[in-house]
Amino acid sequence: MGFWSILGNVIWLVWGSGVACFLFWGLAGILLCATVIGIPFGIAAFRIAMFSLLPFGNTLADAQELGQERITGTAFANLLWFLLAGLWLAILHMIWGVFHCLTIIGIPFGLAHFKLARVSLAPLGKRSVLAGGAG
Repeated sequence: MGFWSILGNVIWLVWGSGVACFLFWGLAGILLCATVIGIPFGIAAFRIAMFSLLPFGNTLADAQELGQERITGTAFANLLWFLLAGLWLAILHMIWGVFHCLTIIGIPFGLAHFKLARVSLAPLGKRSVLAGGAG
């Protein structure tokens, strides 16, 4: 991770966006894991929570792109996620992103929210990796 990624992550955490996203995604993961049916979605929420803590210098890639086998039913589960929660979570991150982009200093944080909005649409089968590919 480069200097700018580390600096971005530190400011992201101090500014409060990283902590808030981590807490909300973590709470969502706990609530989803409280039901047996929601466990796969809860695990995906925990993965996004960790990604939202340090989004600069990291990206979320499809597990198949990393050479991992895709779990049967992931596409159907992502469709359910999209219909029940993903669209609303993506809209929320987009709104936060737009508000951050209203200032020049906030643009990198807005872009981080846009990354979170994209993964909010279909989080199952995603893995966090360093943006350079190692990880």
